[in-house]
Amino acid sequence: MPANPDTPRGPRVLSKNRMEGFSDGVFGFAMTLLVVDIVLHPPGTPLQQALDAWPAYLAYLTSFLTIGGAWLLHTALTEQLARIDQLFLRLNLLVLLAVVLLPFPTRLVSEALTNTGRERVYVTMYGLTLLAIRLLGSALDAYARYEHLYSPTGEDEELQSTQRKFLPVVTGYVIAIIIGLLLPVAAAALYAGLAVYLVVPFREAARVLIRRHSSHHEPRSRSDG
Repeated sequence: MPANPDTPRGPRVLSKNRMEGFSDGVFGFAMTLLVVDIVLHPPGTPLQQALDAWPAYLAYLTSFLTIGGAWLLHTALTEQLARIDQLFLRLNLLVLLAVVLLPFPTRLVSEALTNTGRERVYVTMYGLTLLAIRLLGSALDAYARYEHLYSPTGEDEELQSTQRKFLPVVTGYVIAIIIGLLLPVAAAALYAGLAVYLVVPFREAARVLIRRHSSHHEPRSRSDG
């Protein structure tokens, strides 16, 4: 019997697994593209060329860790989702758009850090792209909260950690963009530091070290007693 066209339909259930698989593929592709731009330029001995390519190494490391940080946020976020909707999918595409764009300013920065005529413009473009990735990722999280897309079981520790880092990282990016207008190399170094901060779980690592230190001292203190 055909359905009554006047009968109201429930909301369409969208596949979270397809979105996660597609997003992971885009993140991995963007990270792979970064290594293509590491090239050596003559003249000079092979060692000199390898050493002179330090801007490419720095840009690669910064961008790889930045995309890695965005992927950690995206993974922690999607793991907590109970459902997704049409607007969430489109916001997710914006995140991926910024991530896939990053290899382009990465290459420009790696080529321009030793060229004072272009480095300010390219480092600024690079910083704005990094900032956009972090803001769009946080917008995805904020929308999921607003629409109650998260599972009611509680937030994952990884998601909480990335949320705590939002304000310091965004503030750091804004400061670095301003510094880059005058001191591009200093801004590039600051971007690298922020990328490390995004990925390394300092609080969790400190907790593990404290526990390990306590476990080493506990048997000794008991034997002394």
